[in-house]
Amino acid sequence: MESIKKHLSYIPFYIICSLTISTIVIWSIALSASPDKLKVAFLDVGQGDSIFIETPSGTQVLIDGGYSSSVLREIGKLVPFFDRDIDIVIATHPDGDHIGGLISVLDRFEVDMVVESGNESDTDLYLDYREAVQDEDAVLILARKGMKIFLDENTYLSVLFPDRDAGGMESNSASVIVRLVYGETSVLLTGDSPDSIEEYITYMDPKSVKSTILKVGHHGSKTSSSPLFVSAVSPKYAIISAGENNRYGHPHQEVTQLFNDMEIVTFSTYEDGTIVFESDGKDIKRVK
Repeated sequence: MESIKKHLSYIPFYIICSLTISTIVIWSIALSASPDKLKVAFLDVGQGDSIFIETPSGTQVLIDGGYSSSVLREIGKLVPFFDRDIDIVIATHPDGDHIGGLISVLDRFEVDMVVESGNESDTDLYLDYREAVQDEDAVLILARKGMKIFLDENTYLSVLFPDRDAGGMESNSASVIVRLVYGETSVLLTGDSPDSIEEYITYMDPKSVKSTILKVGHHGSKTSSSPLFVSAVSPKYAIISAGENNRYGHPHQEVTQLFNDMEIVTFSTYEDGTIVFESDGKDIKRVK
């Protein structure tokens, strides 16, 4: 009996230790967040695109999801384990290396809104994605030029393309192009848009593309990154999202040389892994 009492006397101590550790973990998660800062992460999903955005107020956006469920691992490095909500998912176009991972995202997270171009595909992967969107029962929005999606009081996404029905367009050409704005800082995200679309939106409104960061189109393919367009964007940083030793040879030498010649600081997911920037509305800097 005395032995039982002795063991029971340790129970409150174990409970106190457990509660203390839990409290420390919760506070460490809370304190790791940067108040009043916008976070933009270019996720390392191999040969594909995926960009995670979190505003100062906590609104979360995922633009594309790469090809596979590996996107979940990268998101898991950025959000608390108990976070199971993403406010907005944007699928720039229906190619597998952009929507494949979104199937797992839609299964794992509660998603409030899905934004698409309206361009479709007949691949099995796209049909699985379509089914996942329907099962999610999220609000479905077709992106069109002129739309502004306000993420919080000082942060919004401005849609630059498509400016028409994208249903019959070639897949890459139909990519949703958005410009993320927070204060005096901005990030231009172009999906796989080819140089013809880049130049088109530049001619239509040169000021609309100027941005602090450019996510380089089509993984650094020579079919994108028109010199005219890149000059108009005039970014401080350029990000290339591509897989190491990929079979397409991305990024192409012509593209990397262009950014080098224009003295634009360039980072890549195949060399650096997931790349994270934070902005206070006046300045934006890489933190990972």
